[in-house]
Parts: sequence; C-alpha cells; structure tokens
Amino acid sequence: MDKTTIIGLFLGVIAVGVGMVMKGVPITALGNPAAILIIFVGTAASICIAFPMSTVKNIPTLFKIIFSKDQNPEKKELIQLFTKLAEQTRKEGLLSMETQMKEFEDPFLNTGLQFAIDGQTPDFIKEVLIEKIEAMESRHQEGISVFSQAGTYAPTLGVLGAVIGLIAALGNMQDMDVLGHAISAAFIATLFGIFSGYVLWHPFANKLREKSKKEVEIKEIMIEGILSISTGDSAIVVRDKLGSYLSTKELVQLKEEQANEQA
Repeated sequence: MDKTTIIGLFLGVIAVGVGMVMKGVPITALGNPAAILIIFVGTAASICIAFPMSTVKNIPTLFKIIFSKDQNPEKKELIQLFTKLAEQTRKEGLLSMETQMKEFEDPFLNTGLQFAIDGQTPDFIKEVLIEKIEAMESRHQEGISVFSQAGTYAPTLGVLGAVIGLIAALGNMQDMDVLGHAISAAFIATLFGIFSGYVLWHPFANKLREKSKKEVEIKEIMIEGILSISTGDSAIVVRDKLGSYLSTKELVQLKEEQANEQA
C-alpha cells in the first residue's frame, strides 16, 4: 500500500470536513445525491467520451498502481547487482549469467541480459531497450491523461451543477427559506467538482507521472549496467558509472558496504 496516497486522501477529507464545520456548514449538506450524480457520473461519462475503451478499461489497474507500493528495485540494490555481475562475468564469461537470470523477475532486465549473453552489439541492445522504454512511457501517458482530463472536467461540471441548482432555486422564489436552502445545495456540486478535481484526479495523475519517472530511471540504470557488462567493464567502473544515479550520501554508503563485504 502506498502510504503517501492514503495519508494525502485522509488529510484532504479532514481538511475539507473540519473546515466546513468550522465555517458553520453541517456535514449532512454533503449528502446531495443530485450533486454526486452530476459530478462523479458526469466525470465518468466525460472520460468515456474522451478516451477509447482500450484506455478506459485500464482504469481499475491505474487505481491499483496509485494505491500500491512501488515494486521497482531500489537504485542502490540494482547497482550492487550489476557490480557483482560485472565481477562475475570478467572471471567466468557472459554465459555464467544464464543460471542466475531465472532469479530475476524483471522481463526488461532479462531481455537485456539475454541480448548480452547472445553476443548482440551494445548499439543493438541500447536501441531495442530504449524503444521498450519509449513504448512504456507512451502507455503510462495514456493513464496519466485519464486522470488529468478528469481533473479538468470535474470543476467545470461543478459549475454546471451549481447552475442547474440555481435554476431550480430561482423557480421557487416565493419562500425565502426554501430559496436559501436550494441555493446552498446548488453550490455543493461546485464543492464536489473542485474537491475531486484538485484533491483526487490531478494528484492521482501526478502520482502516476512520478511513478513513471522512477520506473524509467530504474530501466535506464539497467540499460547502462547491461551495456557495461556486455563491453567487459570492471566492477569498479560499473559501480562508478551507475553511481551517478545516486546522491553523494548514497554513493558513499554503497562504497562502504562493498568495502565491508570484501573485508
């Protein structure tokens, strides 16, 4: 479970809920079926119109990604892996990696290492793997666009809901108490629209964008590591080359850990 997503949602709900109470607005005012229908069903309808079914049917998977903990390996662990593989292949050759590849669950990593074992040129390996990254980024962008567009539609639908509510309210101006209640209820749609747009959909899109960036960076490290192994770089060279992806503190810790292992 992605803790930051849960914490953010909790704080968002608390901020709006407590803020409403402090402003003297009863929480029961949120129980407006018409506003909920206009905003959430209306947003879903807009998404269905805006995107093909192949993209829409992936929305449950996108929610799973948003609320799930990142499954990508840590950069430091990945660099340690390539350092060990570089040392191993310098001693035993590229074929020695075949038995270990069964332990690697990442298809991208296995594909690249298999290319290296098969004797493919570094240029070929890099070209194919970069194409895979670009295709992955394109798929990710589709998912990001779904929530980004939802964040654009929802606030506008909130205004639409308010207008509908005001039309209904102004149609019954004889009773001022009823009129005041109707106007108040009309703006609940606007509240739902703005809240869902800027506390849910846009942040969800950004969460997917950040997860995509991290996955791309991990795969770039894999490419550099695979290319280094295929060209026969030493373990030290591999560590220093891939160490550019780490902060200075992380790189120092990595060197200390490797020094302790060798001691």
